[in-house]
This record gives sequence, structure tokens and C-alpha cells, in this order.
Amino acid sequence: MSEKEVIKPSNFIRNIIDADIEAGKNDGHVHTRFPPEPNGYLHIGHAKSICLNFGLANDYDGLCNLRFDDTNPHKENEEFVDAIKKDVQWLGFDWEDRLFFSSDYFEQLYNYAVQLIQQGDAYVCDLNAEETREYRGTLTEPGKNSPYRDRSVDENLDLFKRMRAGEFADGSKLLRAKIDMASPNINMRDPAIYRIRHGVIHHQTGNEWCIYPMYDYTHCVSDAIEGVTHSVCTLEFADHRPLYDWFLDTLKTANHPQQIEFSRLNLQYAITSKRKLTRLVDENIVDGWDDPRMSTISGMRRRGYPSAAIREFCERIGVTKADNSVEMEILDACIREELNKISPRAMAVLNPVKIVITNYPEGQTEQLTAPNHPQNEEMGTRVVPFTRELYIDRADFKEEANNKFKRLVKDKEVRLRNAYVIRCDEVIKDNDDEIVELRCSYDPATLGANPEGRKVKGVIHWVSAEHGVKAQVRLYDRLFNHPHPDSDKDVEDFIAHLNPDSLITLTDSVVEQSLSESIPGKVYQFEREGYFCADSELCRDGKLVFNRTVTLRDTWAKIEQS
Repeated sequence: MSEKEVIKPSNFIRNIIDADIEAGKNDGHVHTRFPPEPNGYLHIGHAKSICLNFGLANDYDGLCNLRFDDTNPHKENEEFVDAIKKDVQWLGFDWEDRLFFSSDYFEQLYNYAVQLIQQGDAYVCDLNAEETREYRGTLTEPGKNSPYRDRSVDENLDLFKRMRAGEFADGSKLLRAKIDMASPNINMRDPAIYRIRHGVIHHQTGNEWCIYPMYDYTHCVSDAIEGVTHSVCTLEFADHRPLYDWFLDTLKTANHPQQIEFSRLNLQYAITSKRKLTRLVDENIVDGWDDPRMSTISGMRRRGYPSAAIREFCERIGVTKADNSVEMEILDACIREELNKISPRAMAVLNPVKIVITNYPEGQTEQLTAPNHPQNEEMGTRVVPFTRELYIDRADFKEEANNKFKRLVKDKEVRLRNAYVIRCDEVIKDNDDEIVELRCSYDPATLGANPEGRKVKGVIHWVSAEHGVKAQVRLYDRLFNHPHPDSDKDVEDFIAHLNPDSLITLTDSVVEQSLSESIPGKVYQFEREGYFCADSELCRDGKLVFNRTVTLRDTWAKIEQS
């Protein structure tokens, strides 16, 4: 057993693969694939599948293909293809020279369909959609044979060729497998293999085809063509496995992959349905597929989630056959743990109020030194300008407070992070009784340490009013305020569970000077506030926009317990 196998936790899929290798199946080879449909952007559920399929191949020194299931062209386009490739690469995986499309096999798939017809295992059916549903039966009642089921092989071959030639209208004919209309598994009741689709330009094949193969047929044959050994998919395809095997057994393909199902990722307070995510985008409920509130991989990347944290999350939740609901806190914890290690520190005042240090010389600027990371000296230090006029966060001051309040209070002291101890002497208010300025004094002997005998309970962050940089700060939160927004039986529409506070935009925030040229996509810990990412789309032409990636602590746990 290799070192990689030792350090990886066991699961039922690994147990199957280990048994296959021990038995000499597939000559000990492991070949997986990740087969997304390019009809939208990938979400966190796909991340689990990506990590699993590519991870298995990596751990067993095997191969993993990236194959696009592009058999439904009226919903697919090149934008989605490019986005999916970017997501897989960002997660840290490489398909090398194994990038495929199901459309690469359209001619082979057609020839295999002809073989099924010649064997008497497929026929052309003229039932319309409503009639097909009626003949199919129900979960408790068997279906009945189509009146076209006993067409001759020659007639079926002729009709199928004419379907390909474009002689028939959409919906007028289907090529169906001839299996068993009385099967207790409804997927085996003469499923469709090909349908007619005119007037659609396929993003890979153009207008070459007007008939397109169905997923259940295409998927297993594509697996067989590519030499896949273990076809890993989610539990909703468990009832499709007999059909997967039937196609390959009936066609007598040289390679017969093993389909293995695992539970899909259901993340609380999120949607992992591509159809529903598409609705959020199409109805402008969010600002596109990469909106930082979305559960898409591109949205998480723009929000500042590190790819290493996503991989760790997928590893931590494990692989099982049981449906489960994963707490958002597990994902948040993975994000915090990774960002705590890699994120430089900085100071940002989100809701500023000015303080004037009355006994500090006017016009003077001190260049104070602050560590970029308190536990990692290798990350170095930065210079923070200190001046007479500063900004602190409005929430860090109270005119009166009890001893539990560890920040600035009228007539009391607090330490400024990496700077001096100050005392609030006077509060200036406007005509509406709003605080506009705090007059303070500082002790020049307190830089870096407290004089002996002096106790200062609190430390707050600050930014120089003269050298600070204006920034927009976007406080992103969970998009939904219900743990299961799309499965709540008490409401008809998951949209009802949208969180009205999922985005709060602050336009008057001030950040320290070192952030003036922040690299888009880089994440910082704003001290005492949380982790924030320089927006990869909006930080342009001197404009600073920071997205809150995650808070320093789990604030939702308190909300849920209240």
C-alpha cells in the first residue's frame, strides 16, 4: 500500500476499488471521469464530485477524464464550457490531454443505435409526448406496449435514417430501447434513445445533427469508449444503473465500467440545483453566476474562498450512500482555518467616526510597523502611518458602558492596535445628536507596551484620516434564511426564503494605505472584522471594493439558538 493510500480515509468506494485491484479486475487500473452538462455554472455539489473523481484517480495513480455531456444543445453554450474548465483547474485538478465531449462520439453512438435496431432491441415510436407518458404506466401500475413496438427491423432502420436526414418534425418520433414495459423499474420501460431537435446550433457540431442521443444511453456508451473503469455518480442515478448495464451488455462493448453511486451534497442555507440557480440568474435576483452569494464555484472564488479550503471541506464531509444535510458551519470553518494561515492582516474601518488626538503634533506622521501575520514572521511587516486625525469604527465607542465593553468609552482608555493608548476626553455631536467627532489624548510612552502599573482592557483598530483610502465594502451573508430553502413544504417557492440582508453595501469605509493597490482576488483579514477579498471584477481604475468572505466567528449559531 502506498503512502497516499495510507493517509486517505477509507470509504465504500475505495473499498470497492481496493477489492477490484486485489482481484485483478481492469488489470489493476483505475480510470474515472467528471461528466458535467454545459448548461450552467458548477456549484459546491459539483466540487464534491470533482474532488472525488480526480482524487480517486490521483490516489490510485490512475486517470480522470473531463467529459462534457453536450447532448441537449438548446440549453448549452461555450460560456458554460469555459467556466467549467476554469473551475476544475482552480480546484487544483488537471485532465491533461483527456478533454472530451459526448458529441465527439455522435457517429459512434448513432452506429451503436443502428446495431440495437438490427438486433431487434430498439424501435422507432410515433407516440407523442402525452401518449408516451400514458403508455409508460405509473410506479404502481405497469406500462403497455407502444403500437409501434413490433415494427420490422427494416422499417425501423429506414425511419431512423430518415430521422437523421431531417425528414420528421420535432416530437414526431423517438427511437426507443425495447426492454420491458412491465418492469417494476420505470427506467426500463422502453426508454428513449434518440429525439429530434431541429433549428439548434450545437456549440461543437454546428448544424450537422438534428437528432440527439439521450443521457442514459450516451453516458454509459461514452464511459465504455473512454475506458472508464469506475463510473462514480450521485444516488439519483441508482435506479438508472440497470439501464446503464443493459445498454452495455446488449451492445457487448469491449469495456464495461462499474457504476457506483454516492450521496449528493446538500448544503444547508444554499441551493444545489442548477435549474434553480439558473432561475436566480435569469430573474436578476443575483448579479450573475459569480455573485458571491451563490453556491457556484465561481461565486465562491469571487468571494475569496480558497480552493484548498473547498478540497478540505469535501474531504471532511466524506463519501457515503446515505442522504444527509451538511451544516454551512463546516464549510465556514474550513474557510476560516485556511484563511487564518494564508491571509495577511490589515486594518479597515467599516463605519468610521473621526477622532482627533489633541496633544499629538499637527502635521506630524509617524511610520509605525505592524506584522502582516501575528503567527508567521515570514510574512513580514508593513508600515502604518499614524497621524493626529484617525478613524475608528463607530461601534467601538460608547459614551457610557459597563465593564464588559472592552473598547473606547468617554473618560476611559483603550489601546490602538500596534500604536498608543488613547483616552476619550470630549464627544462632539451635530444638531441631530449624532456623534461626529471624538476628542482624545494619547500617552507617548505607551507605544508597543503599557507603562508599569497601567491596565488597558481593550484594543481597537484604526486608520489614519490623512492616509487612509476610501473603499466600498460588501457584507455578504447567506443567500437564504432557511436551512432547507428548496425543500420546505410550508412554502410553495424557495424564493420566499431569500435573506433580505444577504448583501449590505458600505460606501464610506476607510482602509489602511497598504491596501491601496490590492491585487484583485487577494484575501486579507481585516483585524477584528473578518476576512475580506478584493473583488476580482470591480477593483479597477483605482476603485477599491472588498467582499466579506467570512466572519471571524460563526454568528449564525447564535441566531439559530435564539
